[in-house]
Amino acid sequence: MRIAMFTETFLPGTDGIVTRLCATLKHLEAQGHEVLLFAPAGGPSEYASAKVIGVPAFRFFLYPEKKFAMPWGGYARHIREFQPDFIHTLNPAFVGLTAIYYAKRFRLPLVASFHTNVPRYARHYHLNWLEPVLWWYFRTLHNQAQINLCTSRATLEELDEHGFKNLGLWERGVDVSLFSPGRRNETMRKRLAPDAGPDDKILLYVGRLASEKNLEQLVPGLKQQHNVHFAVVGDGPHRRDLERAFAGTHTVFTGYMFGEELAEAYASADGFLFPSTTETLGLVLFEAMASGLPIMAANSAPTQEVLESGKAGLIFQSGDLDSLLETMRELLFDESRRSAINERAAEIVQELDWRRPTEQLLSHYETLTPAVQRAHSTRVPDSRW
Repeated sequence: MRIAMFTETFLPGTDGIVTRLCATLKHLEAQGHEVLLFAPAGGPSEYASAKVIGVPAFRFFLYPEKKFAMPWGGYARHIREFQPDFIHTLNPAFVGLTAIYYAKRFRLPLVASFHTNVPRYARHYHLNWLEPVLWWYFRTLHNQAQINLCTSRATLEELDEHGFKNLGLWERGVDVSLFSPGRRNETMRKRLAPDAGPDDKILLYVGRLASEKNLEQLVPGLKQQHNVHFAVVGDGPHRRDLERAFAGTHTVFTGYMFGEELAEAYASADGFLFPSTTETLGLVLFEAMASGLPIMAANSAPTQEVLESGKAGLIFQSGDLDSLLETMRELLFDESRRSAINERAAEIVQELDWRRPTEQLLSHYETLTPAVQRAHSTRVPDSRW
C-alpha cells in the first residue's frame, strides 16, 4: 500500500499521537508499505522509510507549547509524485483540512483517526460555549472520511452519540521491549525523590502539564501523606502554576524524559497517577503496566475500559479527597492488592506490542480496496494527478 498521512503533531514533540504514529511507521515499513507523511516543520525529513514533508506550523492557544501544522496549499506535486492509494489524517484539526481537500481533489479514499478530545478541554479553559462548536467542527471534518478510527471503545461510543459516522477501532499498543520492570534502579529512584527514605513511596505522573489534567487535586493528599513523594515527568503551560501549588510537598518536576530514561522512571517508582478524565485512551497507562507499575486513575469511561473496572488498576472519583486518599493508600501500601493488580496488568501486557494494533489498522485499510480500485479504474490516465 501507498499511504499519504497528514498529522497535526510529530517529532520532536512528544505525546500519545506521536508515540502511536512512530510505532506504526516502523511496523508499516517492516511489512513493505510506503508512507508519505505531512507533519509540522522542524522534525526529521525521514522516519523509518517514510518521507516527511515539513508543513508550516503555528502555536494553538489550547496547546501553546506545541507546534501544529497549518492548512496550507502547495503539496499537490508531492502527492502526484507519490500517487497514494488513500489518505490518512491523524487527529484532523488544521492540516486535516488539507488532507480532506486533497482526498476530494484526487478522488482518494480518506481515513481519519480521533486521538484527542479537544471539545472537552474547552470547559477547563472556562470556554463552555465553545464545546458544542468544537463538536460540530470535528464532526464535520471526520464525516468526510470513509473510516473514522477511535483508540478506545468508550471514545467510539461517545463519538457515535455526537453523530460521527463510519466508526472503527484502532486499539492500544506499547513498546514492550523498552518498558519493563527490569529497568528499575536506585539512581533514577533518587532522581525522582531525592529526600525519600527507605520506606517511603514514590508516585509518578507522566504527561503534559495542563489544567485539564487535574493534577492539583493531589496536593491535599500529599500534605496528609508525608511518606509519599510525587515525581512529575513532563512539561507544559501549567507547570509554573503547578510548582506553586505543590510547594511544601515532596514533589519533583523533572521535565520531559524520553526513551530508556523514561522507561527507568516508570520502573523505579512505586505507583502511577492518572488524574485526567478527558483522555481518549491514555497510552501512558500501558507504559506503566509494562513497567510493572500499579496504577491509580480518575474515573472516566476510557479509564474504566483500560483498567477493566478496577481489575488492572485502582479507580478514584475525581475531586473527592477521601476517595483519592483511600485509593493512594491502597495502591502504595496494600501489598496483596498491589500484587493482584500487577498480576492482571502483566497478563494484559502480553498482548500489548504494537504489532497487533498495526495489523488492526491494516485491516481497516484493506476495506478501502474496492474504493481504491474504482478510483484507479475510472480515471483517465494521469488526469487525476
